[in-house]
Amino acid sequence: MVNKEFPAAPKVRRLLGPSFIILALGLGSGEVILWPYLTANFGLGLAWGALAGITFQFFINMEIERYALVRGESVFVGLARFLRFAPYWFILSTFIGFGLPGIIAASAQVLASVLGLASFKLLAIGLLLLIGLILTIGKTIYSLMEGLTRTVILIGVPLIFVLAIVTSSPESWVALTNGLIGRGEGFWFLAPGMALATFMAAFAYSGAGGNLNLTQSIYVKEKGYGMGKYSQKIAGLFARGSRHQEVKLAGEPFTVDARSIRRFQKWWRAINLEHLLVFWLIGSLSMLLLMFLAYNTTFGHPGNASGINFVITEGAAIGGLLHPFIGLLFLVVVGVMLFQTQLGIMDSTSRIMAENAAIEKLRGDKAGKINLSRIYYIFVWSQIAFGIILFLLNIYEPKTLIVLGALINAFAMLVHVVLVTILNRRALEKPFWPRPWRRAVLYFIIIFFAFFSGVVVWDQLLR
Repeated sequence: MVNKEFPAAPKVRRLLGPSFIILALGLGSGEVILWPYLTANFGLGLAWGALAGITFQFFINMEIERYALVRGESVFVGLARFLRFAPYWFILSTFIGFGLPGIIAASAQVLASVLGLASFKLLAIGLLLLIGLILTIGKTIYSLMEGLTRTVILIGVPLIFVLAIVTSSPESWVALTNGLIGRGEGFWFLAPGMALATFMAAFAYSGAGGNLNLTQSIYVKEKGYGMGKYSQKIAGLFARGSRHQEVKLAGEPFTVDARSIRRFQKWWRAINLEHLLVFWLIGSLSMLLLMFLAYNTTFGHPGNASGINFVITEGAAIGGLLHPFIGLLFLVVVGVMLFQTQLGIMDSTSRIMAENAAIEKLRGDKAGKINLSRIYYIFVWSQIAFGIILFLLNIYEPKTLIVLGALINAFAMLVHVVLVTILNRRALEKPFWPRPWRRAVLYFIIIFFAFFSGVVVWDQLLR
C-alpha cells in the first residue's frame, strides 16, 4: 500500500463545523433541561458542576479527535482491532442509552404548551417521524447536520443571552459568581436534598455525553481533518448513486517524518482552538446563561420539581416580565433546540451503530468496503420505531427518560474514556501521543467518573 501525504492544515475559520454539531447534541439534555432544572430547584450553587463537566468533555473530545486526525478513521475502527467485543458493546450501549426518547418528549411537551394541546404524545410521535424524513431525504448527511446545527445555535444562544441579561438583578449576578466556585445558598458544591442521580446525569450531559462524544471522530473524518482527507462521506438514502456507494472504513497510512509531524502539530493547535471557541466557550456560556435565566425566572417556584414544567413556568415568567409574545418565543426556541438535539442524536447514534455493524461484518474482508448508508438508515428507523412503541405504551415522561438515559451514558462515557486513552497510547506513534499534563487530566477524569458513578449506585441502592 502506497503511503499518502499528511495534508497541510488550513486556517482555523475553515475548520468550523464538527464542534457545532457536538455542541448541539448537548443543548437539549444538559443545557436546556437538566442544569436549569437543578438551578430552578436548588439555585446557582451548582454552576461549578456545569463548567467542570464541559471542561472534562473538552479534553475527552480532543483525544477522540487526535486519533481520527492521525489515522483518518473513527476510533471504532481502531478499538475493534484490539477488542473483539468492541462493536457489540458500542451498538448495545448506544441503543440503550439514547433509544429512550426523553429529549423529543420534552420538545413535544414544550411545543404542545405553545399550541395549547392537552397531550403531547401524538405530537412527539409526529416529531420522531419528521426527524426520520429529514435524515432520509438529506443528500449528504454531514452537510445537512452542520447547516442546521449552526443555524439553531446562532439564533438560539443570542436570544437566551439577551433574556438572561434583561431578567437579571445584582443579586443574581452575585449568586452566579459564587456558584462558579461551588458556593450555594446554604451549601457548598452539592445541595442538600438533591438527587445525586440527577446531578450525575446533568454532569454527564455537560456537552454531548455517553458514546456521542465518539462521533466527533466520525465528523472529523468526514470534514476531512488531517488524514480524514482521504475518507468518504455518507450519502442520503435518495441521493444519486447512494445505493451503490461503498465506504472504506480503514484509514490510509502515511510516512512519519519531520514534515508530517510538523503538519500534525499545526492541525492539533488549530482544532484545539476551534473546539475551545465553539464547543467549550459557546457551550459554557449557553449552559450558564440557561441556568442564570432559570434562576432569574423560576427559582423557588412550587411547581419546579414536577418534570420539566419549570421550562413552561420560565416562559410564563418571561412573558409577565417583558411581553407575552416574548415568553411564547422563548418556548418556541427551546422546543426547536430540543428537536434539533434529538435530530443530531438520532444522526450520531445511527452513525455509531452503523459503523460498528459494518466493522463486525467486514472482519476478515481485506477489501474493507461496505454500503454504510443502508445500514445507517436501518438504525435511524429502528430508533424511531422503538421511540414510537414506548410512546404508545405511555412511557414518555421527559425528565425520567432523560435522567435514566444519562446515567446509562455516564457509565458508557467512563468506558470509552478508558478505551480511547489506551488506544491512543497503543495505536499512535510517540510523536502523536498526548503530553504528560493531558494524560494526567484524563486520568483525573477517569477517577472522577468511576468514583461518582459508584457513589450514585450506592445512593440508589440505599433508597
